[in-house]
Amino acid sequence: MEPDLREVTVRLLAEADGIRQGGGSEAIARQHAKGRKTARERITALTDPDSSFLELGLWAGYQLYEEWGGAPGAGVITGIGVVAGRRVMVIANDATVKAGAFFPMTIKKVLRAQTIAGRNRLPLLYLVDSSGVFLPMQDEVFPDDDDFGRIFRNNAVLSAQGVPQIAAIMGNCVAGGAYLPVLCDTVLMTEGSGLYLAGPALVKAAIGQDITHEELGGAGMHAAISGTVDYHEPDDDSCLARLRRLVALLPPDPKGSAEGVPVDPPARSADDLFSIVRTDPSAQYDVRDLLAALVDGGRFDEYRADYGKSLFCGFARLGGIPVGIVANQRLRFRPEGGGPYQFGGVIYADSADKAARFVLDCNQSRVPLLFIQDVNGFDVGRDAERSGIIRRGAKLVNAVSNSIVPKLTLIVGHSFGAGHYALCGKAFDPNFLFAWPGARYAVMGAQQAARTMLDVQVATVKRQGKQVDDRELNAMADELRARYDRETDIRYAAARGWVDAIIDPLQTREVLVLALDVATRQRETDGFPVGVFQV
Repeated sequence: MEPDLREVTVRLLAEADGIRQGGGSEAIARQHAKGRKTARERITALTDPDSSFLELGLWAGYQLYEEWGGAPGAGVITGIGVVAGRRVMVIANDATVKAGAFFPMTIKKVLRAQTIAGRNRLPLLYLVDSSGVFLPMQDEVFPDDDDFGRIFRNNAVLSAQGVPQIAAIMGNCVAGGAYLPVLCDTVLMTEGSGLYLAGPALVKAAIGQDITHEELGGAGMHAAISGTVDYHEPDDDSCLARLRRLVALLPPDPKGSAEGVPVDPPARSADDLFSIVRTDPSAQYDVRDLLAALVDGGRFDEYRADYGKSLFCGFARLGGIPVGIVANQRLRFRPEGGGPYQFGGVIYADSADKAARFVLDCNQSRVPLLFIQDVNGFDVGRDAERSGIIRRGAKLVNAVSNSIVPKLTLIVGHSFGAGHYALCGKAFDPNFLFAWPGARYAVMGAQQAARTMLDVQVATVKRQGKQVDDRELNAMADELRARYDRETDIRYAAARGWVDAIIDPLQTREVLVLALDVATRQRETDGFPVGVFQV
């Protein structure tokens, strides 16, 4: 029996609290012994009191790198906060996790934060405290186009695009990582920190030169001799206070599109979401009940309500901001014109047609899009193929791919196969992609995948002339089910950066309103070309 959504949420929120401890109490004590704050303490001191901080990528690195002792949060904290009344993206190395070293997922997480900042024109604040590349894995973090060097390339490109970047060196900043702060617009550095391409020991080994840490790359040297840093600060508190004053010099945030618009609370309580959406893949619910607990006043204008019913399309407001919603309907029903039942969570040909046209309308009107996924995939079988499901599904994929309006994606249940793609999955550049704790994310469900792979394995064994008895068959089936159950768990996806955050259902509206506000502050003005469009 599947656990209910509330039970899964409580378990994951408790686990998330553990991840926020970083390297643990002893590592935190060592950081404090150096007179330095932890990364989370720095973010708290930097951001405005009582403001929210939308953390992104908390689960990055989850259950990865266990042979090296693990890397909670991938050793870096990223998220959107408010500093001096301005929304900013913060990237803070967590020195309690392997001295803030860069693992493969650390890089992926930083690159995603840079992408979000660039796309939404958010100033970037880097709180640097890192020993550089995690050397045992250097072959996986160094050379490729989505590896360590891409961060520096992005620094330069973001600067050229006019996205403000300020770096505060508050600990180690060595080797190739030294380029990150120096490629920013402004550099601050605290006393006792180090900025150099090679540390004293490596310099001694390489060229035989004896030199102290301070002489080689201390804050005093870089402030007075090399001229590399702009502000020399005595400690964390002074540095963070200066950083706040520098951010306050930036232009104020543009006004939100909903400023001055009255905002009504949803018609249903957020707590109702736990009884509406269930983790059982066969469970039915009316997605309009879910929307009533999210959108302003619980009001929406449903588009083509009597056609293509397995996808809900309609307009509503979130925090006063207009939004077009495409969401899986989870009810079973018979089409108005007759024919076999259609099942909730499946995208049929008529639904794909309707959603493609709706996405086009949103782009024409410059209305941002919210995709709510609880999708098992596209319709399959003889009748589906004869209905042109591939051609009509491609139409939806085309419309989503070429959309120029901001796009948010929320996975509340299942996100399987091409359904994930068509409803603005990770590969289709959503501004933000969030998921609930009970979400499942894969090519197909665990049961279907395990059954398919079991058939393949049994056929392979039989071709080799071997027989499989019931005991072996059951063992193979159990092993495959356990594997696919683990790999479809949303934590597995979040560990690899496939979602930006796993969010508490109770916080869904708050998170979506914040993300939508950020995404709509910079509006596209180009036309809406869709290329060769399937008809």
